[in-house]
Amino acid sequence: MNPRPSPRGPRHAVALAAVLVAALSSACGGGSSSTTGLPEDATRETTLVDRDRDGLPEPGPGEPLVDRTAAAPAAPTGQELARVGVLADLHARDEESPARATFLDRLGGTLTEAFRPHEALSAQVADAAVRALNAQEPQAALVLGDSADNAQRNELRLAGRLLNGGRAGRAGLDSGARGYDGVQLASNPDPFVYRPGVDPPRRPDLLTDAQRPFDASGLDVPWFPVMGNHDLLVQGEVPPTPQLQAVATGNEVVTRLDREDAEALDVSDDPALAPETVARVLAGGLPGETTTVPADPDRALVGERETTDLLRSAAKRSGARMRAREAAPGRLDYSADLGGRVRLIVLDIVQREGGAGGTVTAGQRAWLAEQLRAAGERWVLVATHQPLAEAAGGEEALALLEEHPRTLAVLNGHTHEHEITRREDFWLIGTASLADWPMQGRMLRVVATRGGGAAIETWVVDHDGERLAGDARELAHLDAQGGRPDGARGGSEDRNVRLFVPPPRG
Repeated sequence: MNPRPSPRGPRHAVALAAVLVAALSSACGGGSSSTTGLPEDATRETTLVDRDRDGLPEPGPGEPLVDRTAAAPAAPTGQELARVGVLADLHARDEESPARATFLDRLGGTLTEAFRPHEALSAQVADAAVRALNAQEPQAALVLGDSADNAQRNELRLAGRLLNGGRAGRAGLDSGARGYDGVQLASNPDPFVYRPGVDPPRRPDLLTDAQRPFDASGLDVPWFPVMGNHDLLVQGEVPPTPQLQAVATGNEVVTRLDREDAEALDVSDDPALAPETVARVLAGGLPGETTTVPADPDRALVGERETTDLLRSAAKRSGARMRAREAAPGRLDYSADLGGRVRLIVLDIVQREGGAGGTVTAGQRAWLAEQLRAAGERWVLVATHQPLAEAAGGEEALALLEEHPRTLAVLNGHTHEHEITRREDFWLIGTASLADWPMQGRMLRVVATRGGGAAIETWVVDHDGERLAGDARELAHLDAQGGRPDGARGGSEDRNVRLFVPPPRG
């Protein structure tokens, strides 16, 4: 759960906003997506916009690369040094799990992302984004954390299957009993959530279709994982405990909190879900109103070591070769070569004690310094999930990168928005999520420049919007608490740009 700075209205606002498009949805066949497909070179030629303000994104003018020269003046570009695809925040989601806390949306404050109207379609969106990235012909891919949504074994395995290809089956798509058992059923009398069978835009078969197994395309190239808070912590906030394990694998789910329990979960402070608060609320069993759901042992919450092993093993199956093992046991820290002239350094900065923020330990900073020295004459890309500038100990890590003469950029996910800023002689590049609008990946092309410098050509990539992935994108666009009203698409300077870096000093 990655808090946004201000609360927004309840999720049923999705249905109210969608009235604007109900007629158009019916004209397009009701149950099928009306989003037009995009060419392989999107978004430089064409990208999605809502030009007529009808609530539906449609293809509009593309965005050619714009030069950004705050770190170094523009220079003629030459040889390609690396070509890397980027995906952030897949949130492969078991939307039927009793360990998910959709009821928290009612509390407002920082907890306005516990439910999304398109939450049953995370796998189909990830598969479409993978296909779109493959069309850009990268030599490698980087997955910037939160591959899973709720630290569950079945979600992590589903994420691995989506990234490596193969059959996405019931274990990840349809946990518990066959068929959908969750808050979006048409029989649910609660209008707070979007119910596709009864609320506009009506998609009567959406939940049934979402549970069907399918063959995932998988990335065509080796991919490198980053640990995210949702990969390791329940709801991205709380370390797994025996109490939470029992909830995840059990058959009882909270539907509404009593007033006393809601007051106990004080969301005015950050982190919103302190482990001690959750333990206190669960001490007497599940609070508030509950209902029963089919149990599933595959929903087991995984610990630090298993999560690390699952992500590392899935990446290795893609052909990824990871060097320089973690700075500390259980951490997903490593380096990797992207061709002969670019080195990737990955830092796992997830806070093991809980909370959505990041921490760079003293041991990791020492390890990072060693990796920078070992990079030699290679240009360096660093990847974290949470932005380094917002992490405890992150400023010290950034100072090390400022001293290194061949730092190109630091890449992050977590914020669910596109954002590019300058840091001394290099760049900080944030990539939006697949969980919210605009549901885009990103490409990075590192090129040499005349005079010994370098540049990063980066552009965002829309998926094709076919079938369920198109439905998900339309719902994400309408979501009153989602990425569109929150500005997650960023400005033009955050998307398709050419970022110049000076020649090494000395």
